[in-house]
Amino acid sequence: MKKKLATLFAAAFVAVATNAVAAVPNAPITLPAKTGAVTFKHDTHKAMKCTQCHADEKGGKIEGLANKDKAHATCHECHKKEAKGPQKCGDCHKKG
Repeated sequence: MKKKLATLFAAAFVAVATNAVAAVPNAPITLPAKTGAVTFKHDTHKAMKCTQCHADEKGGKIEGLANKDKAHATCHECHKKEAKGPQKCGDCHKKG
């Protein structure tokens, strides 16, 4: 019985993990902004947990990201804290 339960649990875990990984976009995401569009690459951030930005592991829209202050708090502050990634306006914002 324990072996069946362990096998069932492992199968469920693999199914959930596979779905979470499959949901990560391959192509860069372009976020419009008045100061120039910001291109976000999930591949560059793959060492991070999804929940550092998203509400849960499923991903989806990040609440308030269209708001400049929220976007800077989410992205720019993390870049400063980690001392990684672009930190100047023009490093992220690119005029079309």
